[in-house]
Amino acid sequence: MEQIAERYRRRAGEFERRVAAVAVGDWARPSPCERWTARDVVAHVVDMHRVMLGPVNRDFERGADLLATFRAARSAVEAVLDDPEVAAQQVETPAGSLTVAEHVDQVVSDDLVLHGWDLARATGQDETMDPDDVQRLWRSTTSVPADVMAKYHTPGAFGPGIEVFGPEVAVPADAPLQDRLLGLIGRDPSVRR
Repeated sequence: MEQIAERYRRRAGEFERRVAAVAVGDWARPSPCERWTARDVVAHVVDMHRVMLGPVNRDFERGADLLATFRAARSAVEAVLDDPEVAAQQVETPAGSLTVAEHVDQVVSDDLVLHGWDLARATGQDETMDPDDVQRLWRSTTSVPADVMAKYHTPGAFGPGIEVFGPEVAVPADAPLQDRLLGLIGRDPSVRR
């Protein structure tokens, strides 16, 4: 669990730096996520933190300041990961029964990396993902069974309005792994909005 907590902290720190670097006029810029602005990307990440905290009856203060709200969400998740008893609780998820820590690791922690790229692309920041995160996400994503991957690419398969991945984007086989990962989850690394 210590590795999960450390991975989350590192990824949340990078995401927070990107949120802090968004210029006031850039919040309304379109993101690579269809119909989402930069503001929507951060709001989604905050919402997913709330989803992770719900099964253990934890919450955080939410306000108009997205940076402050993300910091509150991050702090609440870190408190859960720092409590071995809470982090080890079993919760039911769409992927089956997981510990709270595993659920955080497989969902919101991974989201910080992927949506960090979305935010960086939308706001003109450095889009480079940590190479270890790219490797880890590539392995986990490519190991998903084909029937489950098809659901990930199907809007509404996990409930009304829920989209896990966009349609897969063809990326050259010799492209950098980060670009291939982005294509696999429905992002076109060659398109700038």
